[in-house]
Amino acid sequence: MIESRLMRLMGAPVEIRARRLARAFLDQTQRAGEFQRELLLSRIARHADSQFGRDHHFGEIRTPADFRRRVPIGGYDRHEPYIDRVRQGDLRALFGEGTEVLMFALTSGTTNRPKTIPVTRESLRDYREGWTIWGILAFQAHMDILRLGLRPILQIASDWRESSTDSGIPCGAITGLTAHMQNPLVRTTYCMPAIASRIKDIESKYYVALRFSCYRNLGTIIAANPSTILAMARLGDREKETLIRDLHNGTIDQRWNLPGEVRKALQFRTAFKHRIAARRLEQIVDRTGRLLPKDYWPNLEFLSNWMGGTMKAYLRGYPEFFGETPVRDVGLIASEGRMTIPIDDGTPAGLLDIRHHYFEFIPEDQADSENPETVEATELIEGRNYFILLTTAGGLYRYNISDLVRCVGFHGTTPLIEFLNKGAHYSSLAGEKLSEHQVIAAVQSAQRSAGCLLRSYLLLPTWGEPPYYSMLVEEDDLTDLESADRLASAVEEQLRRQNEEYDNRQETRRLGPVRILRIRRGSWVDLQKRRLAKSGGALEQYKQPHLIPDLEQLSKFEAADPWPGSACRLG
Repeated sequence: MIESRLMRLMGAPVEIRARRLARAFLDQTQRAGEFQRELLLSRIARHADSQFGRDHHFGEIRTPADFRRRVPIGGYDRHEPYIDRVRQGDLRALFGEGTEVLMFALTSGTTNRPKTIPVTRESLRDYREGWTIWGILAFQAHMDILRLGLRPILQIASDWRESSTDSGIPCGAITGLTAHMQNPLVRTTYCMPAIASRIKDIESKYYVALRFSCYRNLGTIIAANPSTILAMARLGDREKETLIRDLHNGTIDQRWNLPGEVRKALQFRTAFKHRIAARRLEQIVDRTGRLLPKDYWPNLEFLSNWMGGTMKAYLRGYPEFFGETPVRDVGLIASEGRMTIPIDDGTPAGLLDIRHHYFEFIPEDQADSENPETVEATELIEGRNYFILLTTAGGLYRYNISDLVRCVGFHGTTPLIEFLNKGAHYSSLAGEKLSEHQVIAAVQSAQRSAGCLLRSYLLLPTWGEPPYYSMLVEEDDLTDLESADRLASAVEEQLRRQNEEYDNRQETRRLGPVRILRIRRGSWVDLQKRRLAKSGGALEQYKQPHLIPDLEQLSKFEAADPWPGSACRLG
């Protein structure tokens, strides 16, 4: 009761500021074109004297058209020479006088070296404001979460100081920096101790998250990837005896891989026993035989995670663990910047974040053009697909993040957009140009018609005579040959419906039909570890791929014992 009173007293001014910020943003959506142009020109003026600004004649830019003429579209590689100078301490390479670089956000790159995205004080403010607007709009839609002060939140952050540049600037995850900078009283609302961001082992971090939240009256869980939430829920059920014992004793079992300083700090934090809560969890297990979030968090207001693109497949697994708890998309967000702010539950679509970045869009049919004609936010056409470009306070200009999005409507003059897939996630063994978006849609439909439910899957191009696609599933997801054959046929049928070129290549026998390959249990965790080790990205940013256009990938998986029959042979 003392804590809830304290939170009400502390939270009132915070909530008032958040509501004002959200109202201002919604007002700005009524005049998106005007606001976007003002934002662009102010940002150009601020950094006109940077080396990048001089190289691209920022001093001569007076209109968005001038900007498009002076600055070419480009990805990370075009920005890297300037970013490298900033890493060495030369901030004027990208920024005007007085700009402070707080850290570099590490995110997945196209090579073994991760991308380093500058985080300035201004871009951090933009990042935090975006989350504040998202949060207050979500909480206003679920008012019980604000009853008696803000209810506890479970959000996993990664370390913001994984390494440092030669000039001493930290490199890591921006989520860790925001957790580090939180007001200590606000910090008490979050279940996950800030020091836990230093835990590297994935399952150990999930366990600690549960250890510090399973006994609280949780309001929401925030994780970019729904696979993170499902993995935690499954871990809690699997490790229920250990979890209950640790909660009762105020310990963390030694088998979890925690850095020494983290374990010491967390043991200090768990000195108070939670025996009543442990008994309640024990009673749940006695009654149901399992330990599921819908039983130990019965008042959970909503789940918060990505819903678009590859994420849709995971949402079908939520009812088992969370019942009918609503889901709200956290928005299209990356280390480079937030792109959308969803305003409704149950949809991946969100309002373009016009307040914090300047946006342009490349129509999908111009993606391969050397000099594509871009359109501004207000010029999007509902139902059309585009690649999105960002200009940010972090030193990115006309930055092609390779995200394919669809305009699904407007709020005022601001587009509502949803993420479809990464542009790189196309595969073409025989000119079929199969997209990850098409794979997801096909497998979703196929699972329904075949009467099965996969926790995850991956389509990989496989060389043969003719070449074909292998659909990898873990051995526990398909337990008999008949189900595998039925699913393979359904996936094949749906792919042919989704993609005319794929259908043509099948008809002309330039592609063979999809074959299902069972892989050993734990393969998805291993894939996650491999990809994070290679990319250097943060755990919470990881997206399980469903199509990888790489013929070498198949050799990295270990097949389970196959059944006789073509549906489960590697070929």
